[in-house]
Amino acid sequence: MGRTKPHARAGVRKAYRGGAAADTPKGEHNMDTQEKRTGGFTLPGEAGHEELTLRLAKTWGADVIRDSDGTELSPEIVQAGYDIYSTICIIRGHNEFARRHPECLQQTFLCTQPAVATGGALVLDPMAGFFAEQFRPNDSAEALPYWQVWDRTAGVLLPADAWHYAGGKVTVPAPEPFHAYTVSFLAWRLWEEISMYNHVTNGWQKEHLIPIDPRLPAAQEYLYAWLEDWCKTHPNTNVVRFTSMFYNFVWIWGASERDRTLFTDWGSYDFTVSTRALADFAAEYGYALTAEDFINRGDLHVTHMPPTARQRDYMAFTQRFVAGFGRKLVSLVQSYGKKAYVFYDDSWVGVEPYGPCFPQFGFDGIIKCVFSGYEARLCAGVPAQTHELRLHPYLFPVGLGGAPTFAPGGDPTRDARQYWGRVRRALLRDKIDRIGLGGYLHLVEDYPDFVQYIADVADEFRTIRALHEAGAPAALPLTVAVLHVWGALRPWTLSGHFHETYMHDLIHVNEALSGLPVNVKFISFEDLQTDAAGTLSGVDVVINAGRAGSAWSGGAVWIDPALVAALQKWVYEGGVFLGVGEPSAAPGGGGFFRMAQVLGIDRDTGARVCHGRWQFTVEPVPGVLPAGCGVKGLDGLYLTDGTARVLAADAATGLPTVTAHKFGSGCGVYLSSFQYSDANTRMLLDLLLWASGKGLAQPWLSDTPGVECAWYPASRQLIVINDTDAEQAANIAAEGGPLSVVLPPYGSRVLAL
Repeated sequence: MGRTKPHARAGVRKAYRGGAAADTPKGEHNMDTQEKRTGGFTLPGEAGHEELTLRLAKTWGADVIRDSDGTELSPEIVQAGYDIYSTICIIRGHNEFARRHPECLQQTFLCTQPAVATGGALVLDPMAGFFAEQFRPNDSAEALPYWQVWDRTAGVLLPADAWHYAGGKVTVPAPEPFHAYTVSFLAWRLWEEISMYNHVTNGWQKEHLIPIDPRLPAAQEYLYAWLEDWCKTHPNTNVVRFTSMFYNFVWIWGASERDRTLFTDWGSYDFTVSTRALADFAAEYGYALTAEDFINRGDLHVTHMPPTARQRDYMAFTQRFVAGFGRKLVSLVQSYGKKAYVFYDDSWVGVEPYGPCFPQFGFDGIIKCVFSGYEARLCAGVPAQTHELRLHPYLFPVGLGGAPTFAPGGDPTRDARQYWGRVRRALLRDKIDRIGLGGYLHLVEDYPDFVQYIADVADEFRTIRALHEAGAPAALPLTVAVLHVWGALRPWTLSGHFHETYMHDLIHVNEALSGLPVNVKFISFEDLQTDAAGTLSGVDVVINAGRAGSAWSGGAVWIDPALVAALQKWVYEGGVFLGVGEPSAAPGGGGFFRMAQVLGIDRDTGARVCHGRWQFTVEPVPGVLPAGCGVKGLDGLYLTDGTARVLAADAATGLPTVTAHKFGSGCGVYLSSFQYSDANTRMLLDLLLWASGKGLAQPWLSDTPGVECAWYPASRQLIVINDTDAEQAANIAAEGGPLSVVLPPYGSRVLAL
């Protein structure tokens, strides 16, 4: 926990400002003025806008032109000398086949809202509240045995003879008065969700696309033949971009526009279920899944909650199937001399890119749409030859949240700058091969400032890529392990984009870590339970962050005394445990936080209202909490034995917000919350360095939050970036003494030293 005193410096070297390169020891590269380069950029083309397409291809230095959903490429574009990406979603766009084979439609389990029996028979409409254009009950002879009616008040499953189904309604003849009942049922999916979203968002007036389930042999045979014919009739396509494979993330729409999204989860497997899948699973695993295994009392199994053993089995079962048939399709594409890339969004479920089945696909590349740094890091680490980012904003009239983008009231340049600022800092740490855009190219015609900004981004990206190609960036001697239920299966992500999972502390931690010069790994509780010593070998800090009961904090897994003892032993011998929010929280065990003795702090959930509390004095560590940082308070926090050092406290409540506690040769650090910001990111780095005993005086760090840099020792080049919307001056610790750099808003510099 000691702080190393900064080294004395003889002086500060020249300040480097924006403008032409001049007066640097060995030269300076200005990204705004260096000569134009090309490559590494994928442009969305559009038939009917050939002149615009080819002009912007030159402006942005594109070497690839792609189509997007709802667009086509004309011969003039295809034959213009660029590589061509063609986008296919293998399971949609086959409505004629779907009408001939309705048994091949994709399915899911749905559950009605609880209805209270007030007297007499209770009649329930399964589709009440659901979007009728998306779902239709599957009441076939194969499906009805999977339907369930529950008395949710009593928590009792009704026997099959206690209810009946007729005329589209479920009737419970003799319900318990004033008990609440639900119906869980299989439903056909009538409208592929991304097509549905595009219709609503972009005003499409097209036939609704029906999703096909390739689990059935008839569908597999048809889809393979369709893809083979497609490859034959698209000789100019160099890369087939699968979007993604077979099953969408779950997106359940409601009938009312006031509550259109009833449920959405980017990591859920609910849309992979079918009568065939359930039968195949039972045959392979020796036990049968039920509707309740998916419905889970109406909560479903959101990825933010720890999975059950049955859920893990079903995920592995689905992954093997998707990879098995997926490999056949990828091999078919490659047999025609084309590369196969996968888009890691939309229908990526079953294509876990860090899972054991992913290498079986044999993809040549992976493409990830990104809003933030952690998404870029997720893409960069996938085992694939080519890693490509699809930048935001998409060239759509409105964004994912419904706010205007390329429409009146929108500001796409502002949005692009915000997203690129987050992504760029992550690109300093890990290499990405390509970037690009998607959507309708013609929308940019009225936004010349956006066109110019993307040209600047493309050049900046190529500069950063070149730095990586010359050699890897240096990292501090600090290894951080992020501990949660999913571990290395789902590193970096919380199963969604930053703006969708903002309420989780861990996603903010991941976003901060994505651009820091530290080594990051992701470990699971199972890893610790199997081999704690091996898992923690070489690790300096373990971070556990999240709400109690979540997959990120861990939930009931913390009840395992062997797990707690192993982690406490590791800290006692010199490790650092950094907890955020409700780390290690589980009921029972003499406290709420199972690592409370390490952290020196715990949270009262209501049982200790009559207990006294230790008084404390705030003792900040010089240099650790930069100006502008802030941690939101959490009620009920109390010191366990009064020995924890309180670094910061909530001014309104007087409760501690940042603490450190000596535990043997190691220590515990606690933050009551964490929100990503420039100052908080630097606070996190300083806490990691200070608590681990590495010291704050480290090379190649800026003294200004919001100004970050990366040193590439092989080429002896330093890149400095300004993450803020204001001019920033910063000193950077370098080998020959501090460098003084002045950067314009969102500016960047490359210095050859």
